[in-house]
Amino acid sequence: MSSTKPPRTRDQILSLLKSGGPLDAATLAEDLGVSAMAVRQHLYELKQDGLVDFEEAPRPVGRPAKMWRLTPAADEFFPDSHAELAVGLIRSIQQTFGETGMEQLLTVRAAEQTAQYRSAMQGAINLDQRLAALARVRSTEGYMASVEPQGQDRFLFIENHCPVCAAANACTGICAKELQVFQESLGSDVQIERTEHIIAGARRCAYTVEPRTGQTGKPRQ
Repeated sequence: MSSTKPPRTRDQILSLLKSGGPLDAATLAEDLGVSAMAVRQHLYELKQDGLVDFEEAPRPVGRPAKMWRLTPAADEFFPDSHAELAVGLIRSIQQTFGETGMEQLLTVRAAEQTAQYRSAMQGAINLDQRLAALARVRSTEGYMASVEPQGQDRFLFIENHCPVCAAANACTGICAKELQVFQESLGSDVQIERTEHIIAGARRCAYTVEPRTGQTGKPRQ
């Protein structure tokens, strides 16, 4: 596999597949503003490099469509937050201070993140604005976050990339604290549930977010 970073168009294709999941060449071409033939050429080059693969999806009319997706080898082109160093530090903390010490460290970090995210949400009037603010700050941290409305006062908060995936695999408490941080940042008037989890094998992490029964999604008090 090539060790150099793909050129711009190929890099854009990787990014679209990361954020959008499996896509066909026509959709990628439309998003990029180039011809489907050009996209297919890039896709087959990426496949040769081991970065993408495809599955055929049946269509009501005509031949099956090739739905392109990333392979695990493509992860190297997305932020990893110094995975090797993080995993090494986690193991050292666990060996030196035990699980109790690890929990204390995660608690301190969670409090720092909560304060940071609450600050980013200052001035947000409704739940959708709070989530938009959270998505912005998480995206700056490398999570490729977005928000999708799911009906009145119900949203899907999505993170298409996990820059701390290696560390989260080494310490499951990281993901548990993450959910706690989201809950405390968004407020007690909000109910949040993780429905997709990268660590569990999903393509992305996703959370359903909605006001608790009797609430309206207005700012926390």
